[in-house]
Amino acid sequence: MQYWLVKTEPSTYSYADLERDRRTRWDGVSNPLALRHIRAIRAGDRVFVYHTGDQKAIVGIARVASDPYPDPQDPSLTVVDLEAERALHTPVTLAAIKADPAFAEFPLVRQARLSVVPVSEDRWKRLLAMAEAG
Repeated sequence: MQYWLVKTEPSTYSYADLERDRRTRWDGVSNPLALRHIRAIRAGDRVFVYHTGDQKAIVGIARVASDPYPDPQDPSLTVVDLEAERALHTPVTLAAIKADPAFAEFPLVRQARLSVVPVSEDRWKRLLAMAEAG
């Protein structure tokens, strides 16, 4: 199993929308590096859902429900299906992540505009601990 972080603008599609829908196609990824990441995702992987915009925080966890497949709207792009797992009781803010030296090289910090990034198992566990401690 691998771990990932995907970004979304909550006014477009929020974690609450994913919980309501239970499952969704994660599309709209067009950056070449983000597409490379999405093509590496596999069914069963776990994903942090990060809200951009005013919130700037990890707000929920999803599970990947499909292997990558061509976007039905644009076959040159790749999508995966996500299923809501649970909202975080305490969102983990970007400010809290940046304040922790363990995340200095984390792609969320270093490549802020990238919409899909890998998360190491150690960082996954640390981020979960930050959410539970908050």
